[in-house]
Amino acid sequence: MPRYSFRRELVEITDPDVLERSGERFHPIVMPSSNNDDAVTGKVFKITSDELAAADAYEVSDYKRIEARLRSGAKAWVYVKA
Repeated sequence: MPRYSFRRELVEITDPDVLERSGERFHPIVMPSSNNDDAVTGKVFKITSDELAAADAYEVSDYKRIEARLRSGAKAWVYVKA
């Protein structure tokens, strides 16, 4: 599995259901970066397969889920720009 660097940006959400639920027009999005100094801080959550499926159903087509190796060496699912 390749190791990526990531950076955080914003994406404009146009899906009316997501806009209604979140109340926010711009959502954070993670993008792979070729700059090894880029990093996105955050938390890793242990979730069930049902919770992962619910997260997949919520995300709009701007996002895709990939498995990434984190700087800690751990692997985690990450939603990145599609």
